[in-house]
Amino acid sequence: MILYPAIDLKGGHCVRLLRGEMTDATVYNDDPAAQARAFAAAGCQWVHVVDLDGAFAGRSVNGDAVRAILGAVSQPVQLGGGIRDRAAIDGWLEAGVARVVLGTVALRDPDLVIAACRAHPGRIAVGVDSRGGKAAVEGWAETAEITAEDLALKFEDAGVAAIVFTDIDRDGALQGPNLAVTGALARRLSTPVIASGGVSSLEDLAAIKTLEADGVAGAIVGRALYDGRVETAAAVRVLEGVGVC
Repeated sequence: MILYPAIDLKGGHCVRLLRGEMTDATVYNDDPAAQARAFAAAGCQWVHVVDLDGAFAGRSVNGDAVRAILGAVSQPVQLGGGIRDRAAIDGWLEAGVARVVLGTVALRDPDLVIAACRAHPGRIAVGVDSRGGKAAVEGWAETAEITAEDLALKFEDAGVAAIVFTDIDRDGALQGPNLAVTGALARRLSTPVIASGGVSSLEDLAAIKTLEADGVAGAIVGRALYDGRVETAAAVRVLEGVGVC
């Protein structure tokens, strides 16, 4: 199982939000490239990057910071936030992003996601963000009528590399992941699921590791790595199954 350390970008800085609220952001590092290098040095196989400003603007805003990250590490970078048309998808993949995460556009224009999967096999993920069981879009500012599970199921045969599932109510709150909902979703899908939201300890990661057989292939961790609750190298080892907690 893969640890995806999160670099959330707001105003060019690494921040963490509480339950997706842009007004409740804590700045942890003003050098995203240096943060990416630190994660790489700790043994992370991937880096997960989100352009938070882009998620609200509907277009990439922190492009300079993303490019700096791409230039700083050899690890593959997974990027989401504001990627909502074919030009943006193609552009970031050509720029060196290994995988793009499509969220709002997955709800608004599922045909675009399907076409992108055909054009870029293995390089398209769908972000499914849940608030109270419903899918949230537009930087989590809007909640749709469709359930998060039904949105994920729409892409079962599309060739999506992964479903990035975030429980917004747990995100940044350090209250533990929603194991029941994440596991249930993974069991419904053949597409691998990457769990996000709520991790506060190595014990939480060990619990997510138990969902591997259900189809959970990775975990995104943010605030707990930044505030020292979870040591990055230890987190990598726990998910790889070679560490104890």
